[in-house]
Amino acid sequence: MSTLEISMWVMVLLVGLALLFDFMNGFHDAANSIATVVSTGVLKPQQAVALAAFFNFIAILVFQLKVAATVGKGTIDPAVVDHVVIFGALSGAIVWNVITWWFGIPSSSSHALIGGLVGAGLAKAGPVALISSGVIKTILFILVSPLLGFTLGALLTLLFSWLCFRMSPAYVDRWFRRLQLVSASMYSLGHGGNDAQKTIGIIWLLLITGGYISTTDTAPPMWVIVSCYVAIGLGTLFGGWRIVKTMGQKITKLKPFGGFCAETGGAMTLFLAGALGIPVSTTHTITGAIVGVGSARRASSVRWGLAGSIVWAWVLTIPASALMAAAAWWLGRFFLR
Repeated sequence: MSTLEISMWVMVLLVGLALLFDFMNGFHDAANSIATVVSTGVLKPQQAVALAAFFNFIAILVFQLKVAATVGKGTIDPAVVDHVVIFGALSGAIVWNVITWWFGIPSSSSHALIGGLVGAGLAKAGPVALISSGVIKTILFILVSPLLGFTLGALLTLLFSWLCFRMSPAYVDRWFRRLQLVSASMYSLGHGGNDAQKTIGIIWLLLITGGYISTTDTAPPMWVIVSCYVAIGLGTLFGGWRIVKTMGQKITKLKPFGGFCAETGGAMTLFLAGALGIPVSTTHTITGAIVGVGSARRASSVRWGLAGSIVWAWVLTIPASALMAAAAWWLGRFFLR
């Protein structure tokens, strides 16, 4: 077998692995988009995942590829990246996603991928592999995105509580059941626009390092963009049901009014992050928004012990996935040469 054939085989393998991660991202993070709308009874689970998957894909028409550029060129030095680094990064992220899905922990697929890139890059070249500005920005938004989701969720709860003060509970519930269809759609749109682009960035980086496209290209090939949006949409369609219950009811009890405020606050955060090209965690964002809605009602309505355990999962995601990625990179050196 020639060197070119080996290179092509490895490329196909890694693109397939990237799309598998993208599918698992949608599968793992389906709860982010649908938990509130299912737990409030506005939609049945099958209807909710179909709605979320549709808007995950439609995001291809709405968002520019700013997040993809950050992941592909702004996290680790492209000069350090090769197919073994990509293999390590994807493997570490996938393994961490499977572990957290199995235990029903709403961790971040986004930060698992960033952690994978960091771990594989460090294993190969040490600290010089990292682009500090991109890594710092991503780590900073581990705090910013849930805090912004919390703040917006709480403010929207207070605002609409004031606006609906003189309305009957039945009337409010009926209207917010309709409005929650809009808020869930917008959150799914933001989810697709941010999360699908992370895999686009990985494949884009892979094609550049493999010499298949130029570093001067302003966008990856269209087949990369379409396949990543399709993969995340299909993953959402199958849904990660183990996490839905945790997100939808265990943190705090939600009604359509609260579900609308949480999803709207989360969607606003994701749209802002997408415009700035920041790869945020949709899990962190919606969790913060749900806690904000519960806190605006009364602090005791939030199960702070569970929320605290979720925060620990957030803290551990990048170092855990980085460690797994470093181990995968070490193994990949023997199998992918």
